[in-house]
Amino acid sequence: MTEPALAGSAVLSVELDGFAIRGTPILGRLTLDVARGETVALTGPSGIGKTTLLRIIAGLETGYHGKVRLRGVPAVVFQEPTLLRWRTLAQNLCLATRISERDALDHLARVGLADKADLFPDQLSLGQQRRLSLARAFALRPDILLMDEPFVSLDPSLAEEMMTLFEKLRADDQPATLLITHEEREAERLADRIVRLDGRPAVVV
Repeated sequence: MTEPALAGSAVLSVELDGFAIRGTPILGRLTLDVARGETVALTGPSGIGKTTLLRIIAGLETGYHGKVRLRGVPAVVFQEPTLLRWRTLAQNLCLATRISERDALDHLARVGLADKADLFPDQLSLGQQRRLSLARAFALRPDILLMDEPFVSLDPSLAEEMMTLFEKLRADDQPATLLITHEEREAERLADRIVRLDGRPAVVV
């Protein structure tokens, strides 16, 4: 259940009693808060439940016990770009966010894709697809941004480029951000605070 009421400066508050898949406990009792303008990195071993927790927060998983409270507009950046491959870049933004074509062009310019508005996602490199995903998320003007390993599978120089772009977009719009990553260097660079999941079922440690 997602509830709108939140006290104080928190944009996101999670009070989870547990979550299981087909009877197997995945997440245990845990709490997590993200304040307005804060970036929290969620780290932990692969398969521990980081993405599952993000999906619960995003409303994509049900059947959990506990409460998730969000204040304002959320946006999600998935590990895979999840783009509409039969639509142009500009149409991807317009359809997903209901902004005008002119605004879509502005957001594409913010991520360095202004000259590619009429191309289709399959005509882009993986790095450019990730840029489009960022543009789509920030076009929503989110109060909280949920990011699931958005820089994974990129070579080091491209990952550096993408992190710099994210830092600029974040500085301009100042959303609260929950960033899932298994890269400690990435967490240390981008986050104000690092939270680690571990154990079976997983809890904050």
